[in-house]
Amino acid sequence: MASLSSRLGNMALAAVTVAVLFGAKAAQADDGIVVYNAQHENLTQAWVDGFTQATGIKVTLRNGSDSELGNQIVQEGKASPADVFLTENSPAMTLVDNAGLFAPLPAATLAQVAPAYRPVHGKWIGIAARSTVFVYNKDKLKPADLPKSLLDLAAPKWQGRWAASPSGADFQAIVSAMLALKGEAATLAWLKGMKANAVVYKGNSTVLKAVNAGQVEGGVIYHYYSFVDQSKTGENSKNTVLYYFKHKDPGAFVSLSGAGVLASSKHPQQAQAFVKWITGGEGQTVLRTGNAFEYAVGRGAASNPKLMPLSELDAPRVDAAKLNGKKVIDLMMQAGLL
Repeated sequence: MASLSSRLGNMALAAVTVAVLFGAKAAQADDGIVVYNAQHENLTQAWVDGFTQATGIKVTLRNGSDSELGNQIVQEGKASPADVFLTENSPAMTLVDNAGLFAPLPAATLAQVAPAYRPVHGKWIGIAARSTVFVYNKDKLKPADLPKSLLDLAAPKWQGRWAASPSGADFQAIVSAMLALKGEAATLAWLKGMKANAVVYKGNSTVLKAVNAGQVEGGVIYHYYSFVDQSKTGENSKNTVLYYFKHKDPGAFVSLSGAGVLASSKHPQQAQAFVKWITGGEGQTVLRTGNAFEYAVGRGAASNPKLMPLSELDAPRVDAAKLNGKKVIDLMMQAGLL
């Protein structure tokens, strides 16, 4: 039978071992995760605040654009300090995915979002969505004079009458959808028509402001820019109306914001927990109650009640995992838009 001193020694050793293990886990939790964030900072910050409050896991954000951060992750490769990548549009997710840098997401996380809003392979997932719209000045255009399709805007009659921001990831995602739906030749022809017809601005907010001021009759943007402005003073949208193309037109494209966990993550469990929280009930509620005005994509999740229901947009079906941002840039350069 072991002596009292021996038993006490073993107990002390066990206590030290537990303390060391607990300390290691606590240290790992204190490190938190690093999120490369290309989504709107206020929306992601709301997600981060809710997640940290619910789990105690710290999140450090590194903010940038879709293309900037996507290319940075590819360049960093397995040495990237990022644990999670969030985007506004899906072509940047595809860029990182094609480089083989995402870890698979658990089935429980994937099940929280309907198949229409996530790739089949399960390497990343939709976290929010935005609809393409044609915003027009109600004093310059009447409903009967609106284009029936996004493709119509390449016709000579629209020369100098509409605006866009071709250098932005938002517009390039829309062109990616057109490429997937209509093919390379038709997309290049449309881009050349756009080069001849469109007034170019930098940023969707600037396009909205120009349409509102009557500098141009209409413009191609995402829906939420108008709703965000209306939720404030409305000074940059009060003279405008949103037109939804519907009918599965390329102009009815719904772009997915995505989330993926990097395979090189030093904190994979925490990173996976973050993506699961965003796509779950609490995370998607942020989209319903907040002022981002993007669509919720979680199963059974409601979007902000001011928005046209996602089910009524009649958007075309596009495989988000196959949107080709690199090819789009090539075509836009050929057309002289970049």
